[in-house]
Amino acid sequence: MRTRALHTSHFFVLLTLCGAAAFHALPAGAQLPPDEPGSPARLNSSPRHGEWVDVPLPGSPTPIRSFVVYPERRDNAPVVIVIMEIYGLTDWIRGVADQLAADGFIAIAPDLLSGMGPGGGGTAAYASRDDVVAGVRGLTSDESMRRLDAVYAYARTIPAASGRIGVVGYCWGGATSFAYAVHKPELGAAVVYYGTSPADAAAYARINAPVLGLYGADDQRVNATIPTAQNAMGPLRKTYEVAIYDRAGHGFLRAQADREGANMRATQQAWPRTVAFFREHLGR
Repeated sequence: MRTRALHTSHFFVLLTLCGAAAFHALPAGAQLPPDEPGSPARLNSSPRHGEWVDVPLPGSPTPIRSFVVYPERRDNAPVVIVIMEIYGLTDWIRGVADQLAADGFIAIAPDLLSGMGPGGGGTAAYASRDDVVAGVRGLTSDESMRRLDAVYAYARTIPAASGRIGVVGYCWGGATSFAYAVHKPELGAAVVYYGTSPADAAAYARINAPVLGLYGADDQRVNATIPTAQNAMGPLRKTYEVAIYDRAGHGFLRAQADREGANMRATQQAWPRTVAFFREHLGR
């Protein structure tokens, strides 16, 4: 493992190239989110309370259909909004939400395509995954932020919530998670899984939330944008932690069985780091 770190009293920018024995290894007894094939079984066997809710979207007659999962705990919990991949709100994203609940968070996975699909539906209304991808690509940044604002507002009304809210996103959702940290200064924390960084260097001045970026080493399309964030956030004393996992590819958390074990090793290191980051910045 090679690590290059820069510390001051107010910010932390970290770049790590992680091999199999990197820190933040999976603790004994801890669980991982399911991969894509294992998601239906995880959802069907989960002991946690999951429910579908309609989140009001101001100015629209169609609410944002969202999947909410609650942890089994006696006190109020932080909320994590789970931002979908470019494939829309899938069973896999819902499985990730279930694992976040297992780790102690209230997880909300919104279908950001709600009302935009055929017949006014969401992700499930599209005929194919390619059609879903086209639909997601049709979402403007302004519309994505507007919809996430509605989910954020809903999260603040949940009686069992502590009031601390973070976001995590994957692929397209990873880039959107970073963008939401720019858009929402009061956000508690943002985790970016293999998503591109904002291109506008001036935008980083609006970020108050600490950001954690988790990337596969064999994903240069995304990784080429990491220095933009580092170079902007460092001088501004913003927190941006980065881990790059050796030999892992894009989408490693969903495709855990791929790349001859590299994606699984990345998952085993990235997930406990995600949980620890949220616990540090949102509370337990």
